[in-house]
Amino acid sequence: MDTLQAILTRRSYRGKYLEQPVPREHLRAIMEAGCAAPSGCNKQTTSFVAVDDPALLQRLKALVDPPVGETAPAWILVLTRPIVAYRDRVFNVQDYSAAIENMLLAIHALGYASCWYEGHITDDDDIAGQLARALGLPCEFKIVCLLPVGIPKETAVSPKKIPPEQRMWFNC
Repeated sequence: MDTLQAILTRRSYRGKYLEQPVPREHLRAIMEAGCAAPSGCNKQTTSFVAVDDPALLQRLKALVDPPVGETAPAWILVLTRPIVAYRDRVFNVQDYSAAIENMLLAIHALGYASCWYEGHITDDDDIAGQLARALGLPCEFKIVCLLPVGIPKETAVSPKKIPPEQRMWFNC
């Protein structure tokens, strides 16, 4: 799949997944795509944890309420550290956003589906913190996103998009 095709055909998937494991080499390739994303002043504030052990995954899934990605055979958790990059500026939000998009495209290109779950786990109920503690992550890392990864059981529904002509212009 070429890059533009991957960009134009990727969809967020919130459905059920097949019970087929995701090979570690695919999880590694997805995380490498995240590592290849640009990073403000090259501070590389974003890290990743892939979870494919069924027992650990079940323990983590039990912490997420309401449930998301509950049938996915693997999760990738996106971690960040707010590191000052330039003067007093911190670019970790831009860093992890670019990394997540790279990974979503890699997931799609490899034939899997996913959805960017951030607000769901970073609300006041601190699901992200519970996940971090369950994994024993060092306190300087904060989980900001959960990406379920697997082969979808259904086709993702394409959302209605505002026509590009209403969102892009030249020389104005």
